[in-house]
Amino acid sequence: MERILEPEVMDTEVEAWEYDQMDFSAVNGAFAQRAVELGPLRASVLDAGTGTARIPILMAQLRPHWRIVGVDLARSMLALAAQNIAQAQCEAQITLDFADAKYLPYADCCFDGVVSNSLIHHLPNPGQFLGELARVLKPEGFILARDLLRPEDEATLERWVEGVGADYSPHQTRLFRDSLRAALSLSEIEALAQSLNLPGLRVYQSSEYHWTLERRGA
Repeated sequence: MERILEPEVMDTEVEAWEYDQMDFSAVNGAFAQRAVELGPLRASVLDAGTGTARIPILMAQLRPHWRIVGVDLARSMLALAAQNIAQAQCEAQITLDFADAKYLPYADCCFDGVVSNSLIHHLPNPGQFLGELARVLKPEGFILARDLLRPEDEATLERWVEGVGADYSPHQTRLFRDSLRAALSLSEIEALAQSLNLPGLRVYQSSEYHWTLERRGA
């Protein structure tokens, strides 16, 4: 199936609210758990494409000594993220920046870990973004990126939509379908990972419709 891009930024209040209401609790929980397994007990961590900050909150709860910076290019997402962080009482651990993840406003080698969940399918040039993650990561830092897989055909796409989004609203169903069409194939993300030339980096299919890119920290 050919990749069909969707809008890079979801930046209306309706879109942000609809996204935040989608039940990603199991997926987010598994992502946060894997992140803390890859990283040290104390770390400065960047979450690129933080959305409404559900994953940073989970990571902060699992690792009280992590300091997390969440960045997003959608102000509506960041507004909800700030509310969620306050409600979870995680303001001391999590800060938010309005920033483009393709042009991160941080120095080289400044984070102990970088994570990103479900951002890459929004980007026309994912390689540029991955290069930025590698730039701001310390030499022995950990990486965790995860996103959707693009289905091989329309029949598979519709089966995934029906299986995952049975309780979604029509708008949420459209968002999920568009995201699947915009996702990368496993071979595409493997090629991008290889171009980063980072020791210990691996890519694998982590569910029926997700890939994962990761590296354990020192």
